[in-house]
Amino acid sequence: MNIFVGNLNYKLTNESLEQLFTPFGEVKSARIIIDKMSGRSKGFGFVEMPNDESAAKAIANLHESDVLGRKFIASEAKPQERN
Repeated sequence: MNIFVGNLNYKLTNESLEQLFTPFGEVKSARIIIDKMSGRSKGFGFVEMPNDESAAKAIANLHESDVLGRKFIASEAKPQERN
């Protein structure tokens, strides 16, 4: 399952994002989206977990929790719409 994560603290790294999800199961990838112009985090990203049950458990436990002083958002990612 691909998981959207948002309202991220700008100090969060790909590695620390992965560490948040690891207690719930295998993490295939964890990626924070970076602004190309400034090189700073855009405040959101994606985590991919191969096991849907583990991913659902992670979402249930992490959504709206406090992560580095911010209210963490986690939900199943919706497919990107093509224009």
